[in-house]
Parts: sequence; structure tokens; C-alpha cells
Amino acid sequence: MDPLLTTRARRVALLDRLRDAELTYAEVGATAGWLPPDAQPLRRTVAIGRGDRVFTRAADAIVGWRMHHLAGLDVVASTPTAQIGTTVVVTFVRGLPVGLSAPCRVIDVVDTGNRRGFTYGTLPGHPVSGEERFEVSRDPDGTVRLHLVAFSRHATAVTRALGPAATLGQRLVTHRYVQAVRRAAAGR
Repeated sequence: MDPLLTTRARRVALLDRLRDAELTYAEVGATAGWLPPDAQPLRRTVAIGRGDRVFTRAADAIVGWRMHHLAGLDVVASTPTAQIGTTVVVTFVRGLPVGLSAPCRVIDVVDTGNRRGFTYGTLPGHPVSGEERFEVSRDPDGTVRLHLVAFSRHATAVTRALGPAATLGQRLVTHRYVQAVRRAAAGR
């Protein structure tokens, strides 16, 4: 399995091969609470607007993979929206025939009146090992917030060799997720 440089057709085929693959880390569900002390942590909460329409647009963008697309990433998923068990391959070079692919599985979905989102964990072939949670919440005053929580460890020789540059790349993608959800929430 070579998800580092794949064509879109190979990413689609990868979904089926990864259907029964095990997650690549032990701390499944850790983004809902404590983060492993030996992993690179990420916690970011950002107000993105106010009101029901902002909440609905932001939540739909997250669970329907639009956030990823607006952030410039390609997504091939086994379901059209995030559901527990969905296998997804996120690729970091959209529009080109090849790209750096990151296979994941959705391990949790939240859908309450004032919270909506999902968590996915890494599968074999992902450049890092860990978990990422994407969620929007609505405060009693109507303020809508985006919550991103993640932890990761370098999982390949390439990411270990890149060290801080790989971590910087993760921070850049996080920034793009925030901008993408803001655009979606504003109806753009």
C-alpha cells in the first residue's frame, strides 16, 4: 500500500483495502478529553459567527467533507457524510494526478442540538499517527464556535526526517480548516 503518492483511482481502491484496517494508535477517543503527553497536541477554538444559519452551514461543511474541499484538499470517502466507520482518504494536493494521501476512519460522531461534528483516527499509510476532532458548538447567546482538537506522532521516515516542517504543515492545514469553515458558515 503506497498512499504517499497515489492517483485518485488508487485512492478510491484504497478505501476498500482499508475497510478492516486497525487504527495506528492506542489512545482511541483521546481528543474528547486528555491528549497523550508524548504526542504533538493541537487545541484550537475559534468563534465563527452567530445564529442558527451559521451553525447549520458550518456543521454541514464539516460532516459533509466540504471543509476539507474548501481547505484545498481532496477527499475520497466511503460515505457522503461522516458516520462512525466511514473510511476516508484525504489528499494534500488537490487537482493534481498525485498527492500525499492520509487514510483515516471516523470513530465518533456528535449530533446534538448545539454540537455537531466528528472525530477520525489514522489508518496504516498515514504520514502521522493520531486523531483529529472537528466540531462546531452553539452557545446559549447564539455564538457559534469551531473546535479543532488533535494529537499526532510522526509515523513515517519522511515525517520523522521533516520533523518541525511536518508539524508546521499540520498547523497550516489547521489554519486552512478554520478559514474554510468561516467561508462555509458565511454562505460562500
